[in-house]
Amino acid sequence: MEDIVISKQELLDNGFSVIENIYTKDEVRQILTVINTADTSKDTFRKSSGLFAIRQFLKEVPDTFELVFNARLRTVIREVMGDGFFVVKSIYFDKPEASNWYVAYHQDLTISVDKKVAIENFGPWTVKQNQFAVQPPLEVLENITTIRIHLDDTDEHNGALRVVPESHLKKIYRPETINWDEETEVSCSVKRGGLMFMKPLTLHSSGRTTNNKKRRVIHIEFSSVELPEALLWAERIDLD
Repeated sequence: MEDIVISKQELLDNGFSVIENIYTKDEVRQILTVINTADTSKDTFRKSSGLFAIRQFLKEVPDTFELVFNARLRTVIREVMGDGFFVVKSIYFDKPEASNWYVAYHQDLTISVDKKVAIENFGPWTVKQNQFAVQPPLEVLENITTIRIHLDDTDEHNGALRVVPESHLKKIYRPETINWDEETEVSCSVKRGGLMFMKPLTLHSSGRTTNNKKRRVIHIEFSSVELPEALLWAERIDLD
């Protein structure tokens, strides 16, 4: 329990935290076995030489749900995030061994919703693979917490996230304005079966793979707030 208390405070203070040993090696293998049998022909599956991704992952590969939300994860979610949170987005990333896929520093400023409608303070809008995304008001973003479940050992040599501690406290923080004389950068290594908590306003980036090792991650976002009546979360899934 002590590691959970520490992680909760780290998430509040720094915008990220790592907790190890959420899944055993066998549990990780079970999750990957289900993923590897999924139908990859759908629009929500993205395949290229440098990346394989599944959007709306928990809906597209529903047999993973009970495997992912084991007793340990449910306890950690409840203790770190509190009650009343539900899933609002899920993505599976597979960064292959020879991947040169690089992501520059950014904040996660959009949410996935069911349709495009004109609502005050919601915008701009984008559409990706038939999925609507919009930048919501700041209070919606501040309520979201992300977990990144690592299915491989991940460090700075195969795309571990690099983050700027405390950057989530600075609201909208444009990457081009980062003052590296004041800010620090942390590489978030996570072992297979562990997870990383992160606030979406935390500045983060991902480097290229240089050690010829895979990096497979399940990215899940949670919220406890409802959207305006005309708008629904695209992937809302209650945990109970």
